[in-house]
Amino acid sequence: MSENTEHTQPNQPVIQEDDTQPIKPIKKAPRWRSILISILGVILLIALGGFGGYSSGIGVRENAEDTIISKQLSEQYSFALVDIEFGRYETARQRLEFIIANDPGYPGAGQKLTEVLVLSVIPTPTPMPTVTSTPDFSGAESAYQRAQQLILAQDWPGALSALDTIRKLDPSYKTAQVDGMYYFSLRNYGHALITQQGNLEGGIYYLTLAERFGPLDNTAVGLREGARMYITGASFWELDWKQAVDYFSQVGAGWPSLWDGTLTASQRLYTASMRYGDELFVRQEYCAAYEQYKIASGIANLDEAAARNSNEASLICFPATPTVIVVTTAPAVATTPPVVVADTPTETPTETPTP
Repeated sequence: MSENTEHTQPNQPVIQEDDTQPIKPIKKAPRWRSILISILGVILLIALGGFGGYSSGIGVRENAEDTIISKQLSEQYSFALVDIEFGRYETARQRLEFIIANDPGYPGAGQKLTEVLVLSVIPTPTPMPTVTSTPDFSGAESAYQRAQQLILAQDWPGALSALDTIRKLDPSYKTAQVDGMYYFSLRNYGHALITQQGNLEGGIYYLTLAERFGPLDNTAVGLREGARMYITGASFWELDWKQAVDYFSQVGAGWPSLWDGTLTASQRLYTASMRYGDELFVRQEYCAAYEQYKIASGIANLDEAAARNSNEASLICFPATPTVIVVTTAPAVATTPPVVVADTPTETPTETPTP
């Protein structure tokens, strides 16, 4: 009975834990996890740095490529001008088209291409090349001897044409000697164009071509620099007399006879100094104007307007100072009457006779 009673008694309620009991502490993350995060951060920073360096390297490389392309275009343009000079229009056309393809706005390229296209349609006799199994040195040797004769005769265009013929027949024929002859002919042709013909742009061009074969001598370098200053000074003519005076003062100091086919550097300095003096005179800067007139008068007589302004500027800048005349009176000199000495008779002693 008791056993049945024990089985029939209600089960005891399960005692649940009180919610107010303290929370168990949370376990810390393993150390390996923080190390892994640090490593990933370092890898990310390295990747970002590498990307930045890669981007910078690309920029540097692109700038270098632009510089190289610009240099190539400049060289191709110079070669194209030489090709035009010697009638190689097809080669010049290819060079100019290459320039325009890379830089459509390259100065002068479009105009020269039009010129080449016009010249290329003009029929010109072209020698038929001789097909040989071995190089024909006889033609190159003949052109070489002709170039030597033309150089001795100082026929620089003819010598350059002969040298160009050598290079067309056999580019490897006496390379060092031909390069030296190219340098000598280009240098002297550029010098002659500037000093004898007043063709400053042409002379600068041929001197620059000569520099490709070797360094220019001091005379050629100075002459080219003077020609460049002359062209720059002429660009200010009748626009800015002060700039014209500054440039032609430098040119006139070293190359007074340098000219552009119209006026010498000395003549341009003479005119520019007078006109700049006129401008200073109008601005009432009389002393500065007088200095300009003085420079011009050292070259030639001033014209009527400059002479008039120069005289007026001289009076204003250097006014005459009054001259003070000091009159001094000499002190009176006391005179004494002359002393008159009376004549006194003199007795001549006579001997007394003795008895």
